[in-house]
Amino acid sequence: MEKTIRPASGWPMLALFVALLLGGIGLIIMKAIWLGILLLVLSLLLIAPGFIAVEPNSSRVLTLFGAYVGSVKESGFFFVNPFFTRKKVSLRAVTFDVPVIKVNDKQGNPIMIGAVVVYRVSDTYKAAFGVEDYHEFAKTQSESAVRKLAGMYSYDNLEDEDAVVTLRTNSDEVNQQLAREIGDRLEIAGIEVIEARINHLAYATEIAGAMLQRQQATAIIAARSKIVEGAVGMVEMALEQLSKKEVVHLDEERKAAMVSNLMVVLCSDKAATPVLNAGTLHH
Repeated sequence: MEKTIRPASGWPMLALFVALLLGGIGLIIMKAIWLGILLLVLSLLLIAPGFIAVEPNSSRVLTLFGAYVGSVKESGFFFVNPFFTRKKVSLRAVTFDVPVIKVNDKQGNPIMIGAVVVYRVSDTYKAAFGVEDYHEFAKTQSESAVRKLAGMYSYDNLEDEDAVVTLRTNSDEVNQQLAREIGDRLEIAGIEVIEARINHLAYATEIAGAMLQRQQATAIIAARSKIVEGAVGMVEMALEQLSKKEVVHLDEERKAAMVSNLMVVLCSDKAATPVLNAGTLHH
């Protein structure tokens, strides 16, 4: 478990170090060589190695002969036991891209998917001793989480009409699930996931063309359904208005012809070319 400590300030010991260093040099000049050498050795070997400078959003994990002593997470200039072993662990946020990989979605369709992950170390003890290299661990586990996520959902609901959440249409829910999945995997390394989101999603090359045609066909069918629905309403309204205002009286045969002509005009994807009848109504 992480233990945060605050070492003594390094400035008083820096003053002592300078005093011993200058004193040793002065004694050597005054021919007190052995005493001067003793002061130099004391300052260079026992005091100088104890200084540490911790930058903002950085930390030092301290161990003594293999035993964990604590973590320094406060920035500043400090003095610690010169025999401590110090390991630097950054507390800054790290952003990296999960490479675009080819996987199968829930329906077995090959897709190309990539993600971006933002994380930072929250537990320096786990980051230093829980895994060998927490940066590489985060990258590997993030890629595994993306692979698992792709297999949990369908790309869209063209094939899985009952799907409530899909990779393409429910980005918020999918990204939240991805962040939870990566966070669970990185907990052993003391890493907190700030954000994880899919930044690339497409069908694999071998089926992309077929799926695009299918999407276009579906869109055309949906559009045609709306057009026909609107056209039927307009024809019904036209017949009702003609009958109500007694503009013209049509028998069933001519009503059918009028409905046919109106439906052709309203549902056609090209502009209609009118044909003017210069004769009577019945010719």
